[in-house]
Amino acid sequence: MIKLSYDVNDYRRQISEAVNDGDCIIELGCHTGNTSKVILQNDVKLIALDNSPEASKEMDKLDLTFINADVRLHDTLSEVFKITQKCDILAIDLGGGYHPDTVFKVFYIWSSTFKPKHTFIRNRGLVEFYNSISEANGDYKSNDGFLDSYKDSGIPPQIKEFDLWTPMLKK
Repeated sequence: MIKLSYDVNDYRRQISEAVNDGDCIIELGCHTGNTSKVILQNDVKLIALDNSPEASKEMDKLDLTFINADVRLHDTLSEVFKITQKCDILAIDLGGGYHPDTVFKVFYIWSSTFKPKHTFIRNRGLVEFYNSISEANGDYKSNDGFLDSYKDSGIPPQIKEFDLWTPMLKK
């Protein structure tokens, strides 16, 4: 199942309702760990990622694996893949309401790699897009946390398209 929200409290509630003891969870965009703390109320394996400078100090206080890195980078994906090849839940909160195109690409890459049962995305732009659709043709739907159209893809190759609109990644 894939769930979208913008309100951070809805996002955290949705995640907390889906988490089970023993789950492996990948959290992209953990910032200083407020959602991580909600997740850690269960006995889970949590891999949390963020590239903000203030994240490390706070995340080091929590019982989880923290990686200070840019989730758009293929090297970051590879680093997490060395830790786990599958997750039960993928939680994505990158910039809250901004950059829905980036958020969707990150969702595509990470969910196609780790095949989560559940994905939770917090992004205003994607919620607005979804709520603005007046008609959708075709009977395409996934019941998992990834899209069925790429379920057998394996690890996606490096996406060169990021170079077209995010030159800061090369630094």
